[in-house]
Amino acid sequence: MIVAGLGFRKDAGIDSLRDALARAGGNVAQALATAEDKADAPVILALAAELALPLHAIPLAALKNQLTLTESTRVHALYGTGSLAEAAALAAAGPGARLLGPRVTSQDGKATAALAERSNP
Repeated sequence: MIVAGLGFRKDAGIDSLRDALARAGGNVAQALATAEDKADAPVILALAAELALPLHAIPLAALKNQLTLTESTRVHALYGTGSLAEAAALAAAGPGARLLGPRVTSQDGKATAALAERSNP
C-alpha cells in the first residue's frame, strides 16, 4: 500500500495540496495521511473526497521520532519529527514502511507531500 503524507500551512488551499501531491508522484497513492490536528481541515477533507481516498489522522505521538529524510526545524518543534509529510506517510503505511523519496513542496510553499510504501505484506 502506498500512502501520501501531507503537511500544510493554515492558509493552504486545495490547489497547494494538489500541487504537492502531484510533485510527489501521488497519483499512485491509495490513501492520504496527516497529523490528527490537521485531519479535520476542510482543505484536506475536500482533497480526500475529490480523490476518493481514505484519510488517516495520525496521532501526534505516532509522528514523534519517525526517521525522516528531511528536517524542518519548525516541524520538529511542533511535531517532534523532521517532516510532517514523511512521518505521516510512514506511520500510516505501517511497520516496515519506507519512504519512496524525500518530501516535496508545492510551488507556493504552503504544502508538502511524501509517499511511503509498506515493504512487507
